[in-house]
Amino acid sequence: MSGELSLTINIKEPRWDQGTFMGRAKHFFMVTDPRNVLLSSDTLEEARVIVENYRAGTVKPGLTEDELWRAKYIYDSAFHPDTGEKMFVIGRMSAQVPMNMSITGCMLTFYRTTPAVVFWQWVNQSFNAVVNYTNRSGDAPITVNQLGAAYVSATTGAVVTALGLKSLATRLPPIVSRFVPFAAVAAANCINIPFMRQRELKYGIPVMDENDNRLGESANAAKQAIVQVVVSRIGMAVPAMAIPPVIMNALEKRAFMKRFPILNAPVQVGLVGLCLVFATPLCCALFPQKSSMSVSGLEADLQERIRQLSPDTTTVYFNKGL
Repeated sequence: MSGELSLTINIKEPRWDQGTFMGRAKHFFMVTDPRNVLLSSDTLEEARVIVENYRAGTVKPGLTEDELWRAKYIYDSAFHPDTGEKMFVIGRMSAQVPMNMSITGCMLTFYRTTPAVVFWQWVNQSFNAVVNYTNRSGDAPITVNQLGAAYVSATTGAVVTALGLKSLATRLPPIVSRFVPFAAVAAANCINIPFMRQRELKYGIPVMDENDNRLGESANAAKQAIVQVVVSRIGMAVPAMAIPPVIMNALEKRAFMKRFPILNAPVQVGLVGLCLVFATPLCCALFPQKSSMSVSGLEADLQERIRQLSPDTTTVYFNKGL
């Protein structure tokens, strides 16, 4: 592209059509790229400056369109879409693969004793709590007391669920007991995510019109957002926690694995990582990041306010979180 870069490129939206699964998948393969975790603070700051300056109508001399989109995706991977704050590194979606492959691999390896189940479920749910808080929807602050109560509720509920499922599995075949961590994670996601985002359920999340004008806050939109996130997170766990146990159950019968049992954990972690590289972006893509719902699905008072402020608006949009 010759000359100065045009200011007509809409970097508020992803580069690919978010109305299609393939477009969303391409978008999330960029956002969840594990290599983004390794980027330096200077690189993140440079991307932030490029993106914010471009939005303000200032183009860095010599900037190409590809460089602009690269900066936008670096920015999206590290900064919260609503608050603009830099996200805690292990809470970013780009940290999902390296963090989850380690934790999930250990959960699948050390599932036979109660202390191991408690420890790794606690580690997993503590990590999930960080991710759920970091990727929450909306820009309203949350107090330390609210965050602490949400964390204790979420992790306690998840660990108790895991122990309950483990006790049931003792009466089942060994191959079935290998799937206890997956069942526990699926059940725990249904507990952890709503608890860590309970403020949204109580006070609502910002809803916008098609031009990004803020119309109010809706708890109904928050419910839809959290349900979609729960479904996506459970979907992420399916390949990583369902496929490796089957493979490992077969490998452990081989002479090689019996001779070198120390390889159990590394092989399991590697298998989980391979699954997560694809499952993370593809399951994030199940629903658009910028979700929508009909005005008729909102609370009655908010419907009335929208009718007064913007009578032509029939659909509202909101960040569902990740």
